[in-house]
Amino acid sequence: MKHEHDTHPLDGGADPRAVARQAADDIRRITGVESHDIALTLGSGWAKAADLIGETTHTIPATDVTGFSKPALEGHVGTLRSILLDDGRRALVIGARTHYYEGHGVRRVVHSVRTAAAAGASVMVLTNGAGGIKPHWTPGQPVLISDHINLTADSPLEGATFVDLTDLYAPRLRDIARSVDGSLDEGVYVQFRGPHYETPAEVQMAKAIGGHICGMSTALEAIAAREAGMEVLGLSLITNLAAGIQTTPLSHAEVIEAGREAEGRLGRLLADVVAAIGQQA
Repeated sequence: MKHEHDTHPLDGGADPRAVARQAADDIRRITGVESHDIALTLGSGWAKAADLIGETTHTIPATDVTGFSKPALEGHVGTLRSILLDDGRRALVIGARTHYYEGHGVRRVVHSVRTAAAAGASVMVLTNGAGGIKPHWTPGQPVLISDHINLTADSPLEGATFVDLTDLYAPRLRDIARSVDGSLDEGVYVQFRGPHYETPAEVQMAKAIGGHICGMSTALEAIAAREAGMEVLGLSLITNLAAGIQTTPLSHAEVIEAGREAEGRLGRLLADVVAAIGQQA
């Protein structure tokens, strides 16, 4: 068992991909599952999906896997789950997200995505709870991420690594999601650094540059997933309207409550999307 005060394997000069391969080896050793086909990172409001997509055969404390830490945020469960899907595929469900605002560095933020790729996953589903800019959106509404704007001023790529992000959020996967739920709207996700919520002026800036969703995760992970060769599907739960769009003060308690109220419906949606992805693989 690793402890939080131990030297972290991603700190210093370690190769982050080698650390991810070690983490994937840990998962294989603990579960006996040689390869996973699809991976899901479940943000606020999305955790119920893990109970609905198939049979959980193994639940692993995140701290038992190289490079993972206990989540700092309420609403994230701190485990990895290996799930046997009805069609025989395997899903790796990540309930241990490290957020950029925790200050541990980008390598640790994207470690879960690189681990999923090393474990064999070809599809990465990234979910989050976020603030909506489109005024007709309502709390509890799921929306597809069509693109993103990264306002962290950081990148998970190191050195002369040039990756095309033109179709980062795969049109094929978004089409599959809309075939499951034709009412799904979509928008451009804007990742801010956090952990403070955006000011009304910052929300108006995000709107002016083409953003529709404000959050504190996902974009850096999506870039790392593309670098690793995975297809990416992004989904946001609109937990509230963003500052200045919503007239009442923002709070983390509000985000958690919106997630709890919506989690059954979101879980069913995501389970159906995962099944549909398998049918069209």
